[in-house]
Amino acid sequence: MTYRVCFVCTGNICRSPMAESVFRAHVAEDGLDGLVEVDSAGTGGWHEGDGADPRTVSVLEAHGYDGAHTARQFQPSWFSRLDLVVALDHGHLKALRRLAPNPQDAAKVRLLRSYDPSAGDDLDVPDPYYGGMDGFEECLEMVEAASEGLLAAVREDVEGRVA
Repeated sequence: MTYRVCFVCTGNICRSPMAESVFRAHVAEDGLDGLVEVDSAGTGGWHEGDGADPRTVSVLEAHGYDGAHTARQFQPSWFSRLDLVVALDHGHLKALRRLAPNPQDAAKVRLLRSYDPSAGDDLDVPDPYYGGMDGFEECLEMVEAASEGLLAAVREDVEGRVA
């Protein structure tokens, strides 16, 4: 049975596609690509059908990640097929938990940086959209730092299903 992870930010053109691409690469490197499905979405639909922000694509590709992406809006009906919904900041966390049809689905929503032990109390990945390239680089650093812990948690869940 496939384990499904969806990263969610505001418009699905900066942070969540970055997290999706980075995590998908980690899943493949770890040999879990046949067992774990990774995607992303936005809490809003303003950019549906658009590619990722060009600065996101530039930073991803400069670091060896795939920049291909098509934005879409998160739908509450997806909760039934998802195992983990990863919010990029507290605003997304609250919005997603409000959308959840039941407490079990609300419990599937976690903050990305909660998987980074060095994150401290600041668990938000700041939105780089209105800034320069340095904000996109910082976003990538935060995503990469949390991906190792997230991968360990997902691997544990996947192995628990197989056992």
